[in-house]
Amino acid sequence: MARAQIERRLVDLTDRLNRLRDDLRIADEQLEQLASEADDARIRALVSETPVADKEHRVADRHAQAMQKHRRAVIADIERLERVQDDLLDQLTGR
Repeated sequence: MARAQIERRLVDLTDRLNRLRDDLRIADEQLEQLASEADDARIRALVSETPVADKEHRVADRHAQAMQKHRRAVIADIERLERVQDDLLDQLTGR
């Protein structure tokens, strides 16, 4: 692969990694909030012992789990792109 092409790909990868890292920061913040809400709903369900409170807990917990899954996917994408970036840097330096 030509040096200019490798450099272009590295620039593109850097942009994508920066966006993914921003997404990860946002996901972390949202997960913290959703986990807190799920925990509050769990406590309300335990105290009230009503079907409505139990359903609210299950819904809040599903939202937190979905955000956790999204967070894991973003981390996996970051790791994959970092490996590609490393490979391109190796090609650029001739290793």
